[in-house]
Amino acid sequence: MSSKASLETELAVVSGFESPQIKLEQYPTPPEIAAHVIHIADLQDDIIDRTIIDLGTGTGMLALGAAFRGPNQIIGIDIDRSALQVAQTNQSRVGTTASIEWILADATQLSFYPQAIQNNDPVTVVMNPPFGAQHGQKHTDRAFLTTAARIADVSYSIHNSGSQSFIESFVADEGGIITHAFEASFTLNRQFEFHDASSTNIDTEVYRINWTDTDITVSNSTEE
Repeated sequence: MSSKASLETELAVVSGFESPQIKLEQYPTPPEIAAHVIHIADLQDDIIDRTIIDLGTGTGMLALGAAFRGPNQIIGIDIDRSALQVAQTNQSRVGTTASIEWILADATQLSFYPQAIQNNDPVTVVMNPPFGAQHGQKHTDRAFLTTAARIADVSYSIHNSGSQSFIESFVADEGGIITHAFEASFTLNRQFEFHDASSTNIDTEVYRINWTDTDITVSNSTEE
């Protein structure tokens, strides 16, 4: 298993969005956060010999990180064709030999998942969904969490700072358990015209949610 630092280095070559869409809140997942999420998932035995599904994969950062840790199947799903084209290019750039299926679809629609998942392995969802930070879009991430609750044994998701009460309420209603939670911040470079500064710091919260086994130990983890 490669270290978290080496995984971050491998993911540093992943390109971002060529023409990001504000309505889809297309912000790149930083390699340091992706490496940390995937490293924790690996330590929890949530990747090797599993099906990994990256909901709203964008340019493929989380799916590509998981590709280095021995899953049986990897699926990256996004509604934006141009983003998936970049993801395919990024797959070549990082040099992974793992097979990844890039699917053009709405990740929140459940109808095609039985056909997409090719085996009976446990399913781990990884995702950096839209935060719902734009006007009128509050809790856009709810639909992604709903999908995770339906198809995943366990999920890892990145959310806007201040989401804790919403996440806890949603997970409780869906019968899941938050086993790990930690804060992460990163610098976002200017990519939309309404951004005043050349860069800004974004505070996020990351959650590991177990959707199938409620007889588990909960850990408020910041580092592994």
